[in-house]
Amino acid sequence: MTKALQGRRVLIIEDESLVAMLLETILDDMGCEVIGPDSNIDDGLKSATTEAVLDAALLDVNVAGREVFPVADALKARGVPFVFSTGYGEAGLPEHWRGHPTIQKPFTEGAIRDALMKAMNISLA
Repeated sequence: MTKALQGRRVLIIEDESLVAMLLETILDDMGCEVIGPDSNIDDGLKSATTEAVLDAALLDVNVAGREVFPVADALKARGVPFVFSTGYGEAGLPEHWRGHPTIQKPFTEGAIRDALMKAMNISLA
């Protein structure tokens, strides 16, 4: 268990149920409290704007044929750190989102942990 992430509330937006379940398991193993997962942009936007406490989010870039960027904008406006998840890696992001923490599918538990810690500005040491 990663103590630095223990108790953190992490929103998952992912439309592939097996990937969402894997993320839930990984986050649970790290001691995080999972919010969602939301499998469409509208539900994700609702969670991103109405959940009282969000420590971070994992955002699939392409959710049921729609891009997740409206949710990313809402989280950014609230100051909630997030990580993009995509099969295309950072190269698949629009220019203004490049440089943002991104994990490429298929991902590992370590990649998720490191990306979340980077997004939340938690030392990896």
